[in-house]
Order: sequence, then C-alpha cells, then structure tokens
Amino acid sequence: MTATSKRQLEAGDPAPAFRLADDRGNDHELKAYRGRWVVLFFYPRDLTPGCTQEACDFRDTYTRFTRRKVVVLGVSDDPAESHREFRAKHRLPFPLLVDEGGRVAGRFGAWKRKLMFGRRFMGIERSTFVIDPQGRLALVVRRVKVDGHAEQVMHELSERMK
Repeated sequence: MTATSKRQLEAGDPAPAFRLADDRGNDHELKAYRGRWVVLFFYPRDLTPGCTQEACDFRDTYTRFTRRKVVVLGVSDDPAESHREFRAKHRLPFPLLVDEGGRVAGRFGAWKRKLMFGRRFMGIERSTFVIDPQGRLALVVRRVKVDGHAEQVMHELSERMK
C-alpha cells in the first residue's frame, strides 16, 4: 500500500467496495447495504482515549441514526478480540470491523504514513465516510476532530436526507 493515493476520494465518488468481518465473525459487505445510508468511521486504536470518546459519541447518538435506518460501522486494524473487549467495555451497539493491514482503509485513503514518538509507521487516519443509498460518498471527513464529530455527522446526514 502506498501512503497516499493519486486522487483523494470526494463526495460524489462511488464508495469503494469492501467486505470485512466484525468482532463476532460476521461479514459486512458494502453491497449488502445498498438502499440504506451508511456511516463508516475509521479510527486508529481500540481502547485509546480519542477513539473511545469517538465510539462512545456514536454510541450516544446511535438511536438517532437507527431511527433514520442509518447503518453505523466502526473500522480499525485491531484484531477481533480487541474489538470485542472495546465493544463490551463501552457497550457499543454497532459492529466494529477488522481491517488487518489497512487494506480497506487504503481504498478509502485513510491508511497513512504516521509519525509518533520519532517512529514512522503506517496506520489509520481518523476519517468518516457517509455513503448514500446508491453507494456514492455523500460526505467525506478527514483528520476528524473527535469533539462533536458524531453530532456533526448526524447534522450533515439529516441535511442530505431531506
């Protein structure tokens, strides 16, 4: 995988196809959600402060999403066991998808070269993609700021669903 793609995905582009297993071993394939809105949020690590806040904010707004029949899916490259622990500890009602090696994150442009404590590595950049019922990207948010993000996504989605 390359650190950057030639052209970043933008609203209006077709969403890249994917098929990933969740923390319980159930497969989730984008084409299975055709006809529904999907919020796909990529986050770097289970059980870290920022990722916990983001996931819990989506948890706290989850019923508002489901009332509108919106699918919410979290994605990181952590293993299923870590996802199970994360979901149980914070009572997350939505699936967490396992993207080992960032294959799907790379298709969305969320797999980036990172630098932390002087160490360079590839990892997930916190990003959210809202996919419309026809499979096109309706909203792309990169370098997500956690505070208020779930509310922002809910607001933007509400505007688009009018």
